[in-house]
Amino acid sequence: MKNKITLISLSFLLISLVAFSQKKVEASKIMQDIKAGKSISIKDATILGVLDFTYMNNALEKLPTKKKSSWWNGGNSDNTIKKLIDVKISFINCTFRDDVLAYIPHEDSGYTFIASFEDTAIFKGCNFKGKAMFKYSRFERDADFSGSFFDDDSTFKYAKFDKKISFSNTTFDKTSTFKYAKFSRYVSFSNAVFKDSAIFKYTQFSDGVSFKNTNFEEDLNIKYMNVSGDFDISNMNVEYDIDSKYTKINGKSFSKYVIEKK
Repeated sequence: MKNKITLISLSFLLISLVAFSQKKVEASKIMQDIKAGKSISIKDATILGVLDFTYMNNALEKLPTKKKSSWWNGGNSDNTIKKLIDVKISFINCTFRDDVLAYIPHEDSGYTFIASFEDTAIFKGCNFKGKAMFKYSRFERDADFSGSFFDDDSTFKYAKFDKKISFSNTTFDKTSTFKYAKFSRYVSFSNAVFKDSAIFKYTQFSDGVSFKNTNFEEDLNIKYMNVSGDFDISNMNVEYDIDSKYTKINGKSFSKYVIEKK
């Protein structure tokens, strides 16, 4: 009995040590480092606070209080303020407790704030507890969201991926949208789980895509989706409806492609 109690005590001690050893990093510190031109490489940490890649609050201090489009921001007529993150970003096995924002439509000012990534952007094996907003973001170098969990709303609508990108083994708890997203290189969604509706309407895959072993637990919308190159849907499962109207797979309709593959 004494040995059993000792083993239990050691187990609790080890759990406590692991929990204690988990790093906690303030999002504001990360933003300061990016602003100072420092690359970000964080592993096995919890990120506290909203991580705003658009630096909206800093930008608002310099912007007119009313909408002006004729002269501000280079004559940008749509009131879009763009921020380019020009350092490497790497988060591995991290938990984001709050929102991660590369897109903010700010209603009070009328401006929309967008961040893009000039260098590598890695979010591998991460847990997004809050919103993950990457609408309109451009990823100019390799990007990786593989093995990550999106617990709240997420969007990659209109996002552009110029180089290698992976969403394999990802889990999306809520509706996720890749509507109008453009993938220049082959991308994998293999073994991903979409627990709510998945939207790939108008999405363009220029060099192939894999949905191998991907599980869609609700509806899948691939209307107007266009794929050039390999299209792997082996063992893909969709629980409810697939809207594949006007979808083109190497010039063929989705239904014809599926029939030919059987």
